[in-house]
Amino acid sequence: MFSKNAVTVLERRYLKKDQDGKPIETPDDLLHRVAQAIAAGDREFDPDADVKASEDVFYDMMAGLRFMPNSPTLMNAGRELGQLSACFVLPVADSMEDIFDAVKNAALIHKSGGGTGFSFARLRGAGASVNSTGGVASGPVSFMKVFNAATEAVKQGGTRRGANMGILRIDHPDIMDFIQCKKDTTEITNFNISVGITEEFMKAVNEKREYSLVDPHTKQEVKKLYAPDVYALIVKMAWTNGEPGIVFLDRINRDNPVPQLGEVESTNPCGEQPLLPYESCNLGSINLNALMVKRGGEYEIDYDLFRQTIRDAVHFLDNVITVNNYPLDEIRDMTLSTRKIGLGLMGFADILYKLKIPYHSSRAIELAEHIMKFLRDNAREMSLELAKQRGTFPAYDGSIFKGEGLLQRNATVTTIAPTGTISIICNSSSGIEPVFGLSYIRNVMDNDELLEVHPYFEEVMKQRGLYSKELMSKIASEGTIAHMEEIPQDIRDIFVTAHDIDPEAHVRMQAAFQKYTDNAVSKTVNFPREATQEDVRKVYDLAYKLGLKGVTIYRDGSRDAQVLNIGKVNKKEDDTASAAACEAVGSAVAPRDRPEVTQGITQKVKIGCGNLYITVNYDENGICEVFTNLGRAGGCPSQSEATSRLISTALRSGMDVESIVEQLRGIRCHSTLRKGGDVKVLSCPDAIGRVLQTVAKMQNTKIAPLMQADGEQPDDTKCPECGKPLDFEGGCNICRSCGYSKCG
Repeated sequence: MFSKNAVTVLERRYLKKDQDGKPIETPDDLLHRVAQAIAAGDREFDPDADVKASEDVFYDMMAGLRFMPNSPTLMNAGRELGQLSACFVLPVADSMEDIFDAVKNAALIHKSGGGTGFSFARLRGAGASVNSTGGVASGPVSFMKVFNAATEAVKQGGTRRGANMGILRIDHPDIMDFIQCKKDTTEITNFNISVGITEEFMKAVNEKREYSLVDPHTKQEVKKLYAPDVYALIVKMAWTNGEPGIVFLDRINRDNPVPQLGEVESTNPCGEQPLLPYESCNLGSINLNALMVKRGGEYEIDYDLFRQTIRDAVHFLDNVITVNNYPLDEIRDMTLSTRKIGLGLMGFADILYKLKIPYHSSRAIELAEHIMKFLRDNAREMSLELAKQRGTFPAYDGSIFKGEGLLQRNATVTTIAPTGTISIICNSSSGIEPVFGLSYIRNVMDNDELLEVHPYFEEVMKQRGLYSKELMSKIASEGTIAHMEEIPQDIRDIFVTAHDIDPEAHVRMQAAFQKYTDNAVSKTVNFPREATQEDVRKVYDLAYKLGLKGVTIYRDGSRDAQVLNIGKVNKKEDDTASAAACEAVGSAVAPRDRPEVTQGITQKVKIGCGNLYITVNYDENGICEVFTNLGRAGGCPSQSEATSRLISTALRSGMDVESIVEQLRGIRCHSTLRKGGDVKVLSCPDAIGRVLQTVAKMQNTKIAPLMQADGEQPDDTKCPECGKPLDFEGGCNICRSCGYSKCG
């Protein structure tokens, strides 16, 4: 049923554990727990309902890996916490009391396993007068930092860091500061940010004219900006490090099914779920790969099984709304009034391989539209049947469905979400994304590494007599087979990966799914490292033209550290340095002398056997030495000293700091584990690597607190659990090495 890696992920994050952190249920127990808890919702509408029959259907659907709900449902269904929703939007009103109420409410949601979206557009701009105090406002960006710090302090349900979306309207007075607020990637690390684009702004861009900035408090114009310049800045920052994304607010509100309840201001952290203030949504995804059957030697989709899975999944998700334990009364009331669900897909790239359809082909676009229309139509049909049995959603009378004479149980039924961890559980490709790598290295135990190959690619290569571990290792290092002449052309044409696909093809695929999606589509448009700002602009223009509700881009290598550990796709600019390093291996390299005077910092880090004090010093040539000292609690000082000496020697011999960090991060020691699974750092070497990495970033800029309150490095390019590079897809950070996902 589950792969070994899926079992590892389930044991690490989802299974019930005792006080020592050991699982006390099996993966099969988990599925029964979830199925039983969700099926119990049937009794709310029929005291004589055959709950056991529903439980069996729900269990079989999950055990067959055909459907999986969002992570909070897997974690919390049938348990005391009982909070089952993944995404929430909270309002942020323009008063100190309301702002800190929102901070508190967000902390409660993060603690329960959910992510939060905020619009900061109601807050007056920095420098605006505050009548109640006689002072001036500090502006949205300053308060985002407060939310960010609160998020960092809360561990989500014992499993995930809190995730946030911050949105600011394009006509807010502080929009220029907001667009650049993540220029320093160590700032506001617990937020994805997006600019809320209006139709008026896009019209001003196209007409090459100014547009108005409006004070949200007085509703008066305060300034005009030249729209093309603002648009160019958004493009520049996205090209620089992937943020901000953009969401088309007017377009989202055009499709708001319950306009009488208010305007949609924000989305969930990955952008695919627009929600009203205080609204939540529960998500789930159907695994297309589990619906494939082989007939006459060729694969095809079993549409009968697809239809039945859709119906069962809508039933499941509607029950989730009923049995959910909501973190706030306001959220319960708003969610029950609309009963939104978001049924989506995963495994799309897998089935394209089996159907022999290249991801970037017109055939793939046609299939995407066909599959999504089939999903939406059958989901709405099931929602209609539930409405006849259980009643329409309470806000139905003012909804667009009332005007059209259509009964519906749920205000929305479809969403394409990033599937992160649940795609690992289902052994499928993530969401509608292309496969990122056909072969890659996965961390399995401590520092042990395992070569993993896409299962169907491995099957085809073996059938054709082409499989070898050496070739798979080469593919892992190259990241693509497009240029490998030892692999037949027909295989290369079909087994394309993310970096083989033109950015325009990414956008057109997103648009194909958006056409039949009630909410929105989470997808990352991947760019090669050498892409220009003009390339990014063309994608933004195309996204607007094709009717997308938002778009997120990522240019390879545009953050401080490389996001995915797949060879030459990422190395273009490093070839010269690598060659020089290789030449140096052939001759003896003596470390340079230690300078008489250095400058640096000392950071105290909590480890399992006490406090470790790490000193990192540098001179005009860069970081040159590391010292460590253990507190009175003991530990292994000789090993720490030996590690420090070797690091210092390597640094003064010219070894790259990032290479040293890569070797240190992720090393584990059992003594760092604390009761309840609270891990500050994984080991002394891991702690040294974290501090080294931070000093390398901050050198020649400023000395600031090196670690967050819990000891974690504010670096969204490395997995906070195993230290391996993160994969950025679907608007979310995912670790293919250990299964960590920021978004669930």
